[in-house]
Amino acid sequence: MSWGCFILLLPSGATTSSKSVTCHKICLCASNIVSCSKMNLTGIPMTFPRYTAVLDLSFNQISKLKAEWTPVKLSMLHSLLLSHNGLTFLSSEAFLYVTRLRYLDLSSNGLKILEEFIFEPLEHLEVLLLYNNHISQIDRTAFSSLNSLQKLYLSQNQIQRFPLELVKERNRLEKLTLLDLSTNRLKLLPIQELQVLPAWIKNGLYFHNNPLPCSCELYSMLASWHRQELSSATDFRDDHTCLLPGTQKEKALTLELNKVHLNCSAVTILDEEAYLEQFIRLGCDTRQRYMLKSWVLPGNVQLSSGNQSSRVLSDGSLQVGPITLEDSGIYTCYAVGESFNETLYVTVLVHNATQAGGQEGMKTAYTTLVGCLASAMMVLIYLYLTPCRCICCPVQGLDKRAPGDSLHSSILSPPFNRHVAYLDPKGLLEQNGRLTKSLAHSAPLPQLSIGCKHNSSTGITDILLSFLYC
Repeated sequence: MSWGCFILLLPSGATTSSKSVTCHKICLCASNIVSCSKMNLTGIPMTFPRYTAVLDLSFNQISKLKAEWTPVKLSMLHSLLLSHNGLTFLSSEAFLYVTRLRYLDLSSNGLKILEEFIFEPLEHLEVLLLYNNHISQIDRTAFSSLNSLQKLYLSQNQIQRFPLELVKERNRLEKLTLLDLSTNRLKLLPIQELQVLPAWIKNGLYFHNNPLPCSCELYSMLASWHRQELSSATDFRDDHTCLLPGTQKEKALTLELNKVHLNCSAVTILDEEAYLEQFIRLGCDTRQRYMLKSWVLPGNVQLSSGNQSSRVLSDGSLQVGPITLEDSGIYTCYAVGESFNETLYVTVLVHNATQAGGQEGMKTAYTTLVGCLASAMMVLIYLYLTPCRCICCPVQGLDKRAPGDSLHSSILSPPFNRHVAYLDPKGLLEQNGRLTKSLAHSAPLPQLSIGCKHNSSTGITDILLSFLYC
């Protein structure tokens, strides 16, 4: 760590008590910096000056950080270095007197468990280094109170569970921009949850060199991050490996899965689709959280305050609507940040229909299908389940010679068996088949005879024809 970045100013009137550490004998002191590194210390028996801003206790043999390691409150201390000590124990009250810490280095020690609310007093902490320990258990509340934390290094441990709550859930760390979980024992990633995170979070989410199983879902996520030029994917491209299926557990480059092994399909960025009269929201998902964003409409048209259909929202996204066909095209977002600038493009395809119209079409098709099925069921019930009783058949049996059961009647009636009304031709026809004059003018209406026949051998053709006739 470079000491040149700290301001070496001694507060006026500051003095050291007789119990304070003796500089130039036990430790090295440079104004408000106290360095006790590589002094073979097994404990912290001394009291440090109250004005201490930087305290370096690295490369010693301090195995326990107890609650009373500093009996006085070090309100000026903002950086504490305890790396390479073989630390195996952290008291739950170890940080009560150093609540103004912004930088805490506990790397390269022997820590195994991070208990609940262990860092609770450190509400101003910005950087926490815990890499190269033996951490396998982390309580879900261990980091919950670190509201100012920006960078958390947990690489080179034995962590098996991805701490999704740190970046997604309600109690996630709002200011966290870097989470390093590389070189652990992660065997599963919440891929769907990670995909929907903002780009500025994914840009600092490192999970390379873990025993993850190869899958096309993992490849698709990493490939899309690589296309967005996220640092977590591009900086460690060759370190993103996965284990191929099989007993050999052979490693393969995750970004090469589309060429060999699993033959995953290429990753493409889908365009935005919209319908007429719809409102859409176009995001400008940048790699840096706080950036000044501006939009240019299709046709290189600058977005003006008088534009009624497009406006920039408070988070930098663009709302367009109600959509018209003229809104199709490429929208450009220009983002300006402190360290770099970005340009993002979003292609919008507008369908020449309203979304409600498409739904009505689906409803009409569904209604038609249901109607057809209901009609078919009614036909089957009519053919097979209609009872034939004397009440509906006053004539018991039909004369085979009757015209109603003859070839002539079959021409006029459908080719399937059902209840049929027959005209009684007795006395109505002459020998030549014509009506007599007297009957043609004065005869009453002919009597109806109802016949009922069921034929169990009716085939599928009869059923279809019956459906057509009905």
